[in-house]
Amino acid sequence: MDVRTIGVDDLDLICQHREAMFQEAGFAPGTLRTMTDHFRAWLRPRLADGSYFGFLLTDAGRPVAGIGLMLVDWPPHPAHPTQDRRGYVLNVYVAPTRRRRGLAQQLMALAEAEFARRGVEFAVLHATEAGRPLYQRSGWNQTSEMSKVIAPPAQ
Repeated sequence: MDVRTIGVDDLDLICQHREAMFQEAGFAPGTLRTMTDHFRAWLRPRLADGSYFGFLLTDAGRPVAGIGLMLVDWPPHPAHPTQDRRGYVLNVYVAPTRRRRGLAQQLMALAEAEFARRGVEFAVLHATEAGRPLYQRSGWNQTSEMSKVIAPPAQ
């Protein structure tokens, strides 16, 4: 496998990977199409300015796995008391025919090295049930985070 950094020309590929990842996690296709349209508009300027970065693993020039990374503005916290940002891992995707070969683990190692290179000492991610064992084996720990979808006000 060859490794390359993602760039602006990878917009559609990243959107495809993200949609496939969420589809495999059980989200409805209609919701995913809407999400992808909005994600594409969100991602385009972030790829251009480098605030969304990451890596692709390629085989004979064809992308087979990818990972997205960001730095998130976050107040100092007991987990990172001297830093005002966190690393954020998203869109970890490996083509179904290439799974169980250590590619996701390779992507995570690249992510951790890149965060370290940028001076980031704490990172977070959201894991699917399928991904959780991989992250745990790599030393990632579950946190106390909770979430809630907030309904817009009635009109």
